[in-house]
Amino acid sequence: MYKDCEGVPLPVFCKGVVSACTEVEGAKPAGSVYNLKVTVIDDKKTSGKDEQILPVPGQFYMLHAVRSSTLLGRPISIYHAEKTADGKVELQFLILVKGKGTQELCSLRNGDEINLLGPCGNGFCLDSSNTKKICIVGGGIGVAPVAGFAEELPAKSYDFYASFKSGSYGLENLKADKLIITTDDGSVGVHGMLPAALTEQALRDGNYSAVYACGPTPMLKYVKMVSEACGIVCWLSMESHMACGTGCCLGCTIDTTEGKKRCCKEGPVFDSRILFPETSDSVKAPARTPSTPGSGKADLSVTIAGVKFQNPVIGCSGTFGFGSEYASVIDVNKLGGICSKGLTLEPRQGNDGMRVWETPSGLMNSIGLQNPGIPHFIENELPYMMSLKPVAIANLSGSSLQTYVEGAKLLQKTNVPMIELNISCPNVSAGGAAFGMTCAAASEVTAAVRAVTDKPLIVKLTPQSLELNAVALACIKAGADGISLCNSFQGIAIDIERGVPVFDKIKAGLGGPAIRPIAVRLVYELVQAINTLPVEQRVPVIAIGGIATWQDAVEFIMAGASAVEVGTATFANPFAMIEIIDGLAAFMKRKGYDSIEDMRGLIQ
Repeated sequence: MYKDCEGVPLPVFCKGVVSACTEVEGAKPAGSVYNLKVTVIDDKKTSGKDEQILPVPGQFYMLHAVRSSTLLGRPISIYHAEKTADGKVELQFLILVKGKGTQELCSLRNGDEINLLGPCGNGFCLDSSNTKKICIVGGGIGVAPVAGFAEELPAKSYDFYASFKSGSYGLENLKADKLIITTDDGSVGVHGMLPAALTEQALRDGNYSAVYACGPTPMLKYVKMVSEACGIVCWLSMESHMACGTGCCLGCTIDTTEGKKRCCKEGPVFDSRILFPETSDSVKAPARTPSTPGSGKADLSVTIAGVKFQNPVIGCSGTFGFGSEYASVIDVNKLGGICSKGLTLEPRQGNDGMRVWETPSGLMNSIGLQNPGIPHFIENELPYMMSLKPVAIANLSGSSLQTYVEGAKLLQKTNVPMIELNISCPNVSAGGAAFGMTCAAASEVTAAVRAVTDKPLIVKLTPQSLELNAVALACIKAGADGISLCNSFQGIAIDIERGVPVFDKIKAGLGGPAIRPIAVRLVYELVQAINTLPVEQRVPVIAIGGIATWQDAVEFIMAGASAVEVGTATFANPFAMIEIIDGLAAFMKRKGYDSIEDMRGLIQ
């Protein structure tokens, strides 16, 4: 491996093999922390050296499973490193299960391959001439890097403070003179947070030469405060979201008194005196919470244009058929609504050639509105939809203004409670998205349909319009009772082996997780535009676009949506909508939201 001028190992890219991945005893709740052991596969092309060397305590690696569904590696600090009998390097990482990336790492099995970029960053610096004792502090999963540092020190040359919410872990290799554990719930050691044990007086009594700490930011701020009050040098290991781990992306900068510093390069270990400047542009406003304490009962029901839905989760048009197709797979009666396949006055066979094409984090489609026609729907599919608990929504499309109007007239005579006016389909030659591109065309078709039906009318818009918000406001003025946004984005896929477009119509619609952040922005901006209208003219927005989890649904609701339509996710996971409903309920109870409206539009 390469080293810098001070002997600190520099990052290289190599592979490792998992030798063990086990739950860490003592961590609470059980299964929340894992010990991942990895044997590094020496790659001489990468390392440039025959002999592998150990990382410096305090450094970290970017870990990424070879078979992974995440884009980026995760920065994980070294907990333990040693050379095996055959000269290979074995690394240990304590990993707290937080999100998808860490869940994936903690699910690895013996023999699985993993990509490693590292060791990254600097390490803990110790003055070798110092003979005084040092103080080491770890909080939660932050115990890992400082425990790895302590392991390299002479026995009883340090005192170790470990702070946890509940239980304790990662302390088995310590040889501290004093080991003081605090827990919020009193399950181990001193009952309380770190200040219950580590005080200015304790630091003075310890006569420490330096303090080294890693843990949650509030704890580090406290350690900085008491250490500097005692005139003791303090080194803090920081963390930040990062993409590269090598200093290139500049995504992991933190504010210091010396300007922005890269956590992966100048850090993660910093002199506390430059950290946490009193004024910072990056300080975020505190999160909004309900104005009154929650009752603990999460009411997921929403009312849209006078129609009550038992929850805000709706099967999206074109992805859930008419409800019957998935009836043997999931309990469709748990859904808030079902939006029918796009319906036209006349039956349609749809497009020729390739119709679906998978892309990274997305699915392209060129179905072309294949459907049995509105008369057939009214006689055959609608009765079944109306027999279900979810609100039935008829998705009305057309190839001309007249066909929209005639289709609406037929639906008006039925008991379907709501119509979604589709002026956004990207995969037809006539009608569809052409009506949703301009204010004049969108207003005209909305007004024409409004004139022949008194049913609640939701207009489904295309993100392709260059005047999207203006189009939405024009539709509202023309009689829309709500807006659903957004239909799929247009894209092109090319078969490079044959040198031809994948789809006969060249362009096709793109949906799935890849479009979600853009869709969240569009929904947010539209809600902001609608909120400029007088209160009595405002209408709800139903969000569409890459929703796969309850977290995704919460994002859209906090951006201002009243409900969400789930599409592509159902193809990958038929239980997605059920999981979203259950996840919403659990989240609302945990956060104290009594209703969807309590958290709707929190982001201003």
